Amino acid sequence: MIKNILITGCSSGIGYDTAHYLQRNGYKVYASARKEDDVARLKSEGLNTFVLDVTKEEDISKMIEYILKEDGSLYSIFNNAGYGQAGAVEDIKTDVLREQFETNFFGLHELTTQAIKIMRKQGYGRILQHSSVLGLVSLRFRGAYNASKYAIEGLCDTLRLELKDSNIFVCTINTGPIRSDFRKNAIKSFKKNIDSSDSYFQDEYKKELLTVKEKDSDSFTKSSIVVIKNIIVALEAQKPKPRYYNTFATYLLAAFKRVLPTSCLDYILVKI
Repeated sequence: MIKNILITGCSSGIGYDTAHYLQRNGYKVYASARKEDDVARLKSEGLNTFVLDVTKEEDISKMIEYILKEDGSLYSIFNNAGYGQAGAVEDIKTDVLREQFETNFFGLHELTTQAIKIMRKQGYGRILQHSSVLGLVSLRFRGAYNASKYAIEGLCDTLRLELKDSNIFVCTINTGPIRSDFRKNAIKSFKKNIDSSDSYFQDEYKKELLTVKEKDSDSFTKSSIVVIKNIIVALEAQKPKPRYYNTFATYLLAAFKRVLPTSCLDYILVKI
């Protein structure tokens, strides 16, 4: 059996690091990115890389067809593509929210359903879905992102029930703060889509959101290797877990969600 994997969103961060790590460790990696420049860069680094915009059904279909032509099977997918749209819920226009879901949720769903058809026929497969600690709890000014990740949680919980005894495993990857360009890109999308000058939260945006900087000294923020270690387990365990938490922050906040009354949890989350 060829252990191949299609990874979306490989231009940077967890997708980029995972693609390189798996390729170095015996997997046949199909690394995809949305932009031509990123694909060219990844190819120059030795990755088997392709243009794939997860919001386009035809891109996904062509990618899967190519993999099947090359290998005859599809062992795994890692739905990693996504971004964070920052801003208070009242400041997010419906079109902006829809765009967030197109990438983070609907693209994930399209690739997942196309992959399941292949995996049903071959009798096995691994589906890794990149959620977040913000699919378990919510933070202020992350409403669009929170909602897209909560949607992934519901989809995965249902898929596990529907794929029971199929030898197709769905693993939800709940990632906490990881060193990457994620926060920097979230600020870019905020500036592009949110009119902060007319917002009730204008002063808080300047103080809390637009000044966010990722620091290596932040004890809660970890490198992508903590996620990759769990991805390896999810790919190689005979019976992988349905869910993998990454970083102490994820474990802590998930525990708070289970044991604390909602009002107490809200008090903590509004301070973060």
